[in-house]
Amino acid sequence: MQNRFDRTRQDHRQERAEDYVELIEALIAERGEARAAYLAERLAVSQVTVSKTLQRLSREGFVSLAPYRSILLTEKGAELAASARARHQIVLDFLLSLGVSPETAEVDAEGIEHHVSEETLAAMSASVVSRREGA
Repeated sequence: MQNRFDRTRQDHRQERAEDYVELIEALIAERGEARAAYLAERLAVSQVTVSKTLQRLSREGFVSLAPYRSILLTEKGAELAASARARHQIVLDFLLSLGVSPETAEVDAEGIEHHVSEETLAAMSASVVSRREGA
């Protein structure tokens, strides 16, 4: 069995990647482009932090970077953003089905989505579908 602390550290690393690619995708949709300054502003972190994270994401194949150009998602980055968005929606739908207020469910889903196992996520999804069919 995997050490729970190792999993948590890996989850945090993955969480940062997911947050960045989701935000890059959203910025491109909203503003037509994503730039490091926009990311720093939205995430309330320094541009140095954004730069270091973007360099890592570039090395890992999630983003394409060029000096004085917009940040672009690679196919791998777009797939990660779509996967994170889907996980978020499942968790959000599950929390809403329990009667959690939309505002609280949105905030809680943002944290839970990054740490929930595939097994638990599947159970949440099945529960939501079951509740919808029973309604």
